[in-house]
Amino acid sequence: MLRTPLLAAARSTGVRKLVEANPLTAAVVDRFVAGTTPEDAVSATRSLRDQGLHVTLDHLGEDTLDSAQAAGTVRAYQRMLAELAEAGLADRAEVSVKLSAVGQFLPTDGEKIALDNARLICEAAAAAGTTVTLDMEDHTTTDSTLGILADLRVDFPWVGAVLQAYLHRTEGDCRDLATAGSRVRLCKGAYAEPASVAFQDKQEVDRSYVRCLKVLMNGEGYPMVATHDPRMVAIAGDLAARARRSPETFEYQMLYGIRPEEQRRLAADGNKLRVYVAYGDEWYGYFMRRLAERPANLAFFLRSLVSSR
Repeated sequence: MLRTPLLAAARSTGVRKLVEANPLTAAVVDRFVAGTTPEDAVSATRSLRDQGLHVTLDHLGEDTLDSAQAAGTVRAYQRMLAELAEAGLADRAEVSVKLSAVGQFLPTDGEKIALDNARLICEAAAAAGTTVTLDMEDHTTTDSTLGILADLRVDFPWVGAVLQAYLHRTEGDCRDLATAGSRVRLCKGAYAEPASVAFQDKQEVDRSYVRCLKVLMNGEGYPMVATHDPRMVAIAGDLAARARRSPETFEYQMLYGIRPEEQRRLAADGNKLRVYVAYGDEWYGYFMRRLAERPANLAFFLRSLVSSR
């Protein structure tokens, strides 16, 4: 019941100011966000690599308001990719990019600007020896994001896609993308969506997730199973076995700071586990969506505030 108000708070300027001004918040945010600088992100990546894990890095920022801000995001990714290569970590870490952060919704030529900027990031990733995955945002972005994905894959066929199981359309999108060489991250979804486009009941979302997983596991692409749900992890493993997939033909993904013991366990069992690591100053929206996803995250936040007093 708290999910909807938390997602609304993620868009609220007033609530954002209150949360960011609270001196007790920073210690809690550190659980989910790996610092503010590329150096912080590289340090977190190295630590996770040493635990046998892989990483995808997200430079936080969305709802970019002008082309200069979008260009700044591109430079941040270029710098991050160069530092990953210099640190010898590019074989263990890729980057995740929100197209809204590189200009997708600018009023004039937003999609073209986003495509051009994403292409620059892909070029930097190729030079570093790694890959890029395009994050998915709310349902209004889906067609635009998949269109930009198709354009990028002409020159960079390894660009990954993200699909959200709570959308009614996603099973069909999985069929379209379950092709040879196609990297697809399947998540449940973390935005407040209307019933006209998205399942509202958790059980319906779970059933959709399994249907989508079946499509991806039986396809020719590379599924990336993004979930913290123990039942979905087990189902994914079973579906992979039934499809006769070897461990290197798919991976599990979890968020930084959530179920770290399970992350290490899966990796120790011979699975590929990639941790989604966010960093940067624009952490508020990301942080609120993490609280909305799991009641345990909100309980942790509240306990931390009380114990800090």
